[in-house]
Amino acid sequence: MPELLKLNAQSLKSCADQLHIGDKILLSGTVYTARDAAHKRIAALLDSGKPTPFAIENAVIYYAGPTPSPPGKPVGACGPTTSGRMDPYAPRLLDLGLAAMIGKGERSQAVRDAIVRNHAVYLCAVGGAGALAARCIKDLQVIAFEDLGCESIKRLYIEDFPLVVCNDAHGGDLFAQGRAAYAG
Repeated sequence: MPELLKLNAQSLKSCADQLHIGDKILLSGTVYTARDAAHKRIAALLDSGKPTPFAIENAVIYYAGPTPSPPGKPVGACGPTTSGRMDPYAPRLLDLGLAAMIGKGERSQAVRDAIVRNHAVYLCAVGGAGALAARCIKDLQVIAFEDLGCESIKRLYIEDFPLVVCNDAHGGDLFAQGRAAYAG
């Protein structure tokens, strides 16, 4: 059974070359949520030369839209969004130094190429388990685009968030490997 790696979100960029598809990790540290609408606004800020709501370099973006917090909790449910919807924006962010993305589902060839080119990583979270994932979120702060509601950009502090490496800096693709294992 593969070893479970405990990693810090802020050091993912420095260890991305040591990660391989199928590696199971427990991620701790600061990550930012952003979905379609937030990515569109980030792109507009970049196009106009304005600063982004958080430093893209070495950051980790979690494609999620957390639900409202029940009393005494930082967040309700916080499961991953289908990552392909962010594919038009991901290569640019990776080229700006984004360390990792967290979501669910396959990525386009352009994103996979940008992951390799920039020594980054794409991590998958289990879809449909947003309430369980929320247990790993210890703090949540809205930092931008509050008018977007659940799609606003949030800074999360996570502890031991379970993830699997699905696209690595070496060109590995867990989805393609899985299909090949079951092909005729």
